[in-house]
Amino acid sequence: MLVWVVAVAGVGVLFYGGSQKIEIVGMAQSQVAQVCAPVDGHIKTVYVRLFDVVKKGQPVASLDDELLTAQMATVSATAEHLRSQLIPTQDQLLSDINAAELDRAEEQRRFAVDVEKARLDILSLKAQIASDRITLEDYAAEVKILTDLLAKNTVAPYEVDKAKALHTALARKIEEMENHVVQAQEQLKLAQLRYDTFISQKFQVPSVDAALDAIRKEAAVQEKLVEEFAVQRRALVLTAPIDGTVVQILAKSTDPAAQRTAQGILEPGENVVAGQPILVIAQNKSQEIIAYAGQNQIGDIAVGMKVALIRNGGVSSQIAKSEILSVGPIIEQMPARLWVNPAVPQWGLPFVIKIPEGMQLTPGETVGIRQL
Repeated sequence: MLVWVVAVAGVGVLFYGGSQKIEIVGMAQSQVAQVCAPVDGHIKTVYVRLFDVVKKGQPVASLDDELLTAQMATVSATAEHLRSQLIPTQDQLLSDINAAELDRAEEQRRFAVDVEKARLDILSLKAQIASDRITLEDYAAEVKILTDLLAKNTVAPYEVDKAKALHTALARKIEEMENHVVQAQEQLKLAQLRYDTFISQKFQVPSVDAALDAIRKEAAVQEKLVEEFAVQRRALVLTAPIDGTVVQILAKSTDPAAQRTAQGILEPGENVVAGQPILVIAQNKSQEIIAYAGQNQIGDIAVGMKVALIRNGGVSSQIAKSEILSVGPIIEQMPARLWVNPAVPQWGLPFVIKIPEGMQLTPGETVGIRQL
C-alpha cells in the first residue's frame, strides 16, 4: 500500500508539473524588404535574378531615364536661348542710355553682360555634365551586364572592352568639363567683382539690372532644375536595402541583355507606379522566432521567461535554451502554417523568442517551444 501511495503521488506531481509547461509550435523568421519604384515609370533593367545573393546598397534594378534625358536637353536649349537673348538685351540697353551717360552706361553694361555670360556658361556646362552622367551610368550598367555575360561565354571579350572604353572616355570627358566648370566659376567671381567695384564707384543705371532681371531669374530656375534632375536620376537606380537573397521578382525588364540573363523569365513592357514593389529581398539567416499562445496559455507567457526550443529535423534535431523577448498586445490570427487543422483558422497572442547562438534555423522553419 505504501509503495502504491508513493507511486500515485509521484504521478500526480509529474502530471501537475507537466501541465504547467506550455508546448507551442513557433516559426523562424527573418527580415524581408521590398524594393519599390520611387516614381511612376517603366522598368529599364533588372540586374538580378531569382535567388541571387545581394549586398546592401547593390544596384538591383533601374527605371527608364528617357524623360530625364529629354528634360536635361531642354535645360541646355534654354541656356542657349538665354544666351541669345543677351544680344538684343545689349542693344536695348544701348538705346536706353542717355547720351550724357553713354560711356558710363556702356561700361556698366559690359560688366553686367560679362557676369551673366559667365553664369550661363556654368549653367550650360552643368547641364551637359548632368546629361553625360546619365549616359555614364547607363554605360556602367552595360559593362556589368556584358561582364556577367562574358563569364558565361555569351558575348565576345571585345564587346566588354568596347563598353569599358566608352565608359572610360565619357568619364574623362565629364572630368574635363568639371574642370571647365571650376574655371568658369572663377571667371564668374572675377566678373562679379569687376561689376560690384564699378557699381560702388559710380551711379548705377537702373535699366541695366531691369533689363537683365528676367534672364537672371530664368537662369536661376534652370540651375535648380539641373540639381533636381540629378537627384531624380539617382533615385532611378534602385539598390538593395539589406543583405540577403532575392526571393521574388514582381516587375519585368525591357532590356534585352537582362532578359537573356534571366533565361527568358523577363518580358518587355513593364510599367510601374510610385510605391509599387519591384522585387523582394529576404535575409538569409533567421533572427527570431514568432509563436502564438492559445487563450488558455496567455497567463503563462511573460517577457524574459525561459523556454526550450526543440528542432525536429532528423539527424539535425536540436534542443536549445532561450527566452521570450517581447509579447504582443492583442490576440490575432496565426499564420495558416501553424493551424492544427488547415481548414480551421486559429487565433493566439503573439510573442517573439530570440534564436540562441549555435542554432541555425531556415526562415519559415517550425520549432517546438516548451517552458523551462
